[in-house]
Amino acid sequence: MKYGSLIIEKKEYVYIKRILNISGYVEDFETQKSLQRFNAELKNAQIVDESEMPEDVIRFNSKVMVYSEKGWEKTIQLVIPSEKNTKQDKISILTPMGAALYGYSEGDTVEWDFPSGRQKLKIVTVIQEKNEKKIQISI
Repeated sequence: MKYGSLIIEKKEYVYIKRILNISGYVEDFETQKSLQRFNAELKNAQIVDESEMPEDVIRFNSKVMVYSEKGWEKTIQLVIPSEKNTKQDKISILTPMGAALYGYSEGDTVEWDFPSGRQKLKIVTVIQEKNEKKIQISI
């Protein structure tokens, strides 16, 4: 892991903790397991101000290209749950893929349990969408 732990912007961290508290209602066992692991990883995350966020760290609205050890490659955008849209490759933070990637950086390899089994994913590129509206998170 490039930075030694997940790196998360303060307001996004508060938002994530809030939605994870209510995600106990997820019925799918694999998704629930994924979110529990993500919640555990958050305990050791570096929480930083917006101005201190590295450009290559995956956060909300980041476009990410990942390569799987199983041979597939995919570009996705990580979004808040209400903006998910699989046809546009917008993946919610509350999915196994979203939970697996959030807070990691370009060049990192993530090993995660997905519904299809354990996989290693290499994060090839991370692009921050500057023109996207910033997430309005009230604290």
